[in-house]
Amino acid sequence: MSTNNKKGDVGRLLTGIRLIFNNPISRAYLKAGSKRVECCEEDRCRRQTIFFHALSNMAGEKVSQCPLTPRFTMWLIKQTIKVGVHVLRGDMESAALALRDPAVRRGISLVVEGLAEYGVTVPQKLPAPFLVVWNFTNMCNLRCMHCYQRADKPLPDELTLEEKLDAVRQLDEAGVAAVALSGGEPTIHPHFLRIVKELADRDIYVSVATNGTIFSRMERLEEAVKAGLRYVEVSVDSAKPEVHDRFRGVRGAWEKATAALRNAVELGVNNGMAVTVTKLNIGEIEDILDLAEEIGVNRVIFFNFVPTGRGYTYSWLDLTPEEREEFLRTIYREMKHRKIEIESTAPQYARVVLEESGGKEISPTHFYVGENKIVNALAEFVGGCGAGRIYAALQPNGDVAPCVFLPIKVGNIREKNFKDIWMESPLFNTLRNRELLKGYCGKCPYKYVCGGCRARAYAYFSDVTAPDPGCILNKEDWDKIPKPRVRVSPPSGKNAGGDPG
Repeated sequence: MSTNNKKGDVGRLLTGIRLIFNNPISRAYLKAGSKRVECCEEDRCRRQTIFFHALSNMAGEKVSQCPLTPRFTMWLIKQTIKVGVHVLRGDMESAALALRDPAVRRGISLVVEGLAEYGVTVPQKLPAPFLVVWNFTNMCNLRCMHCYQRADKPLPDELTLEEKLDAVRQLDEAGVAAVALSGGEPTIHPHFLRIVKELADRDIYVSVATNGTIFSRMERLEEAVKAGLRYVEVSVDSAKPEVHDRFRGVRGAWEKATAALRNAVELGVNNGMAVTVTKLNIGEIEDILDLAEEIGVNRVIFFNFVPTGRGYTYSWLDLTPEEREEFLRTIYREMKHRKIEIESTAPQYARVVLEESGGKEISPTHFYVGENKIVNALAEFVGGCGAGRIYAALQPNGDVAPCVFLPIKVGNIREKNFKDIWMESPLFNTLRNRELLKGYCGKCPYKYVCGGCRARAYAYFSDVTAPDPGCILNKEDWDKIPKPRVRVSPPSGKNAGGDPG
């Protein structure tokens, strides 16, 4: 069965849940299903929502030792879901296969809790993020021009191991489905493997965003996968070693990054090549994709450049709206004839895909582009830019922010529980309301599937509700921004293409 079909069946499952439970009567027992109880499954006992246990049972796992009332609620939920999937002509057997992944069950349970708490909203509000990007440490062995973190040395107030373990507990109890460890460079930190294992042991999907230096050694990647790492994303910003190395600040970085990806492919761990699109590499998109295909990676993710952190100094790297528009259309066309997945974190990609496909396809998130009516129906449910809405950032010192590219502190897990920060933050609640968007973003017909990049709006206008000046529909706003002196090549300081200093 193809990946797209599996995603389609999960889409039908989610859509069925959303349709069937969108009334006061069904929402009453949906709310009951959001209560946490301890039941035993095949591998161990878990304290999870009744809905999670119901999904486990649908996935074929034997669920036992549950109190009587939750058992009845589980049965009722299962029958209702089956009706919803049947009405939408979904394949329950395929959906059940996807549900065998506990991280998928966690994600669907989050949707259910959101429906129970808020009802159907556009985009959907959730009681916890699907994904937390955890900037694990500020220390790094590269000096990248675009670094949002200004990574270099560890911060003096970074979380201790005990505090990191407590952070894992907080994220688990909030219901977070996935955690991406980033940095700095997370793989060089001595706590990395311990935290990977702690997260994985709690059924949280664990991924890492890395420069690849450590995983260029197969034994180090094998250690991480054994600990529970499920996805490896390695940054490669050019098909040309010299361009990548100058951008990353250390000679030899390209060789290690590509070696790490080759190791991931050989080991069979899910993987992706991350590319930050700038004026330095906009002319080599096809070459980068050729490199990815030659290595054999699963997907290429093209990241928006956001002028924040060290990237603020190099704002001249940013694309014009015209360049970004042509780039997004180019990768869509490339995707149509290549065998790898091609994605973009630019929320405008949802609009571009709709336009290029004549309304037949959609890119509701950063991980799917396809012709699937159910996924299309969920596009507004997912809703483009997810900052403070479907994901959040956790900084090395425990600060919580909407996004790693939007470094506005809204709380700290040393002082307040993560779930309370997520639920109560005024900034997060602003980001969840698309009616507050300003300029053309506020009246754009695509605002529920896109919404513009809120980090870019803040970086340029110091306002998270401002227009995203990277979109061609906001070209007037882009033209008002004072432009920095344009450079044609990266700086040539002692770290540019040399050894770290």
